[in-house]
Amino acid sequence: MRVEANGVGIEYEVTGEGPAVVLLHGFPDSGRLWRHQVPALVDAGFRVVVPDQRGYGKSDQPADVADYGIPFLVGDVLAVLDDLGIQKANVVGHDWGAAVAWALASLLPDRVERLVALSVGMPTSFAESGFEQREKSWYMLLFQFQGIAEQWLSADDWANFKAWARHPDTDGVIADLEATGSLTPGLNWYRANIPPESFVAPPMELPPVVAPTMGVWSSGDFALTEVQMTNSAKYVTGEWRYERVEGPGHWMQLEAPDAVNRLLTGFFSA
Repeated sequence: MRVEANGVGIEYEVTGEGPAVVLLHGFPDSGRLWRHQVPALVDAGFRVVVPDQRGYGKSDQPADVADYGIPFLVGDVLAVLDDLGIQKANVVGHDWGAAVAWALASLLPDRVERLVALSVGMPTSFAESGFEQREKSWYMLLFQFQGIAEQWLSADDWANFKAWARHPDTDGVIADLEATGSLTPGLNWYRANIPPESFVAPPMELPPVVAPTMGVWSSGDFALTEVQMTNSAKYVTGEWRYERVEGPGHWMQLEAPDAVNRLLTGFFSA
């Protein structure tokens, strides 16, 4: 299915019947990231909505960096929900998808039933997480350099991307990036939302999240500290639950799908 969001076409898939669950991917993925979660959620009685976020997969790729700002990304999710006539949904986000999910739940609480953030904590908590997190986020500054970042990641058969990301589906992701040309649009998410100035600016202020929220962090995550997730509790006034998944890296839904599926189905069925 496809919907226009402020002139940008967003492709999405819908599977199953029941209460809605929206799954939001991040960099450098597409909706295909959730292939292990969709069947489990459908079997548990949910209607699962999986968009390709703007810039990725079959969705449009605006040329301007500014078009990848968080307000537009949240607007894309709203356009999908409105297209389906869904007033309130359970929302799961991973990586940049988690940032979008946090913003959606914070700014539009009447649209989010329950929130699950995988890997990435509340943006305010992330910004306050100190030097260890900044050290892990070194690549965000590299990604600001248009053309240079693209070359660094893709040169020598994507050697630096493979070494840096350690993605469990490296070949599939690279094939998608090459087929769709989504590398620059994906990097534009960083350029629009975490410019160099943000490293010295005060943390982003967002209203607290009132929806019941579960934060999930995996112990092998190379890019994110545990504290940026656990401290997110300060910015949730609704029910807060924290789960640590031992072993997998950043893409826990691919490396430990059964564990992630149990957490999702249990939390949304509560």
